[in-house]
Amino acid sequence: MLNLAFGKLFVCRMERLLNQWLWQQEYWLPPGMSWKDMKMHGRMPKGSRYPLPRDLLFTLPLALGFIALRYVFERVIALPLSRCLGVRDRVWVRVAFIPKLEAFYLKNRKQMPSQSDILGLEKQCSLTRRQIETWFRHRRNQDKPSNTKKFCEASWRFVFYFIAFSAGLVTLIDTPWFWDHRECWQGYPKQLVADAHYWYYIMELGFYWSLLLCVSVDVKRKDFKEQIIHHIATILLIGFSYCANYVRVGTLVMLVHDSSDFLLESAKMFNYGGWRKTCDVLFVMFSVIFLVTRLIVFPSRIVYTTLVDSLDFFQPFFGYYFFNALLLVLQALHIFWAWLILRMVYKFVFLGKVERDERSDEESEVEEEEEKGEECSWEQRKGTLNSKLASLANNCVLNNLTHQRRNMSYRMANTR
Repeated sequence: MLNLAFGKLFVCRMERLLNQWLWQQEYWLPPGMSWKDMKMHGRMPKGSRYPLPRDLLFTLPLALGFIALRYVFERVIALPLSRCLGVRDRVWVRVAFIPKLEAFYLKNRKQMPSQSDILGLEKQCSLTRRQIETWFRHRRNQDKPSNTKKFCEASWRFVFYFIAFSAGLVTLIDTPWFWDHRECWQGYPKQLVADAHYWYYIMELGFYWSLLLCVSVDVKRKDFKEQIIHHIATILLIGFSYCANYVRVGTLVMLVHDSSDFLLESAKMFNYGGWRKTCDVLFVMFSVIFLVTRLIVFPSRIVYTTLVDSLDFFQPFFGYYFFNALLLVLQALHIFWAWLILRMVYKFVFLGKVERDERSDEESEVEEEEEKGEECSWEQRKGTLNSKLASLANNCVLNNLTHQRRNMSYRMANTR
């Protein structure tokens, strides 16, 4: 009984502390509105609710549930599917364990040893420079993520984005604000939230929490920092828009983002499986939808209605500036990724294929440099081999001429 009473007291104090420092109505609601005004007096229609900040606490255990579900999905569904699609992993040479080289590698994983470092390692390990460079090259190859791992991650994101986009489109296509964005602000902030839109919000927020928690173990890509900024901005955007009851416009933001993401993940899946033509078709579809939704629809319709149309219904407050600042951060990321996509489109149009994902793994740069180095060294070896073959051929010609001259002299002497 004492423990139960102490638990209730702790929860009450925490709620009071949050209400005092975090859930201040001046931050989240327009001037003249309070949390009491957000609560409907009387009977609430079935299948609807008013959004309250405490509803978001459920997203944290939901994120852990997503991580567990992903673990099962990748091993039970994604892994067999990768084998069916023909995903193959490169087999790298396993290096011998050398303690001093291993310690240096773990400390400086991102960089190859410099000339001075190699000289020091030569003395410590009694190895030649070539042996040390070869060891580090093979050791870095061992840590590269396999195609199977990348396929499993992409397939998990594809499944979620596809389900989220389909469910979001079904629940929003009949709403008035889907066609007329000014309807997002009619009666704001006293707007009821349908249960379908509530779960849409909760699932999206829980999923992005799971992505942020798993970012350290997922395949690291070249836009790693931009991905971190995107996940944080998205979590803040979803959480704040729910608390401030920006749910109507928030559902539109999520729908716009989900519309192209599942195409990108499906293109990656087929790319890892070697289905080049299918990958190219999906990439073209993704590029068109991404550029239209992120560079045209998002700024001209959604950002415009939050910046301009909303001021016809309420006076600006902290939440107005904060929400629009997050939308502008997302728009800046859209421009950055659009630039990468346009680079890929240029390669696709002028080279006839997508050479590689501009947002591919960070390790792929190292792999490409090594392959270029191997090609250069092969060209050098081929040139040397050709010169040796040429000299050998010249020697053979000289030997044949000398041999024929001796035969002619011998025949002339016999004739005489």
